[in-house]
Amino acid sequence: MKIIIINGPNLNLLGKREPSIYGNVDFGEFYEELKKKYSSLELEYYQSNVEGELINKLHETGFTYDGIILNAGGYTHTSVAISDAVAAINTPVIEVHISNVYAREEYRHTSLIAKHCKGIIAGLGLGVYSLAVEHFVI
Repeated sequence: MKIIIINGPNLNLLGKREPSIYGNVDFGEFYEELKKKYSSLELEYYQSNVEGELINKLHETGFTYDGIILNAGGYTHTSVAISDAVAAINTPVIEVHISNVYAREEYRHTSLIAKHCKGIIAGLGLGVYSLAVEHFVI
């Protein structure tokens, strides 16, 4: 089974950026633990702060992978183009958010990509990624 985690803008700063919201664990460290836990899977990771690069990665993986875990960061609430890319691919996508976006600013309550996703997991810290992987495994 081949699954990719795609993280959007500012998620490269996890562990440093607003630890009261996003925690103090570096995503690279977390990802290494995740790969060990799910060693029977082909688990990949991609991060970009650039909208077009995220779209390219969705196009590249969206017809051959078994699952995509997408944290589009701020683009979740603003990017029609990423929404269209998720709608255009065949691979199921789970939208994840580390923080509870519904307990934050009102503009974060709207996801442009949610209607094209299989599901959404939010507010459980980095555990959202593990839960998304678990969904694809069962």
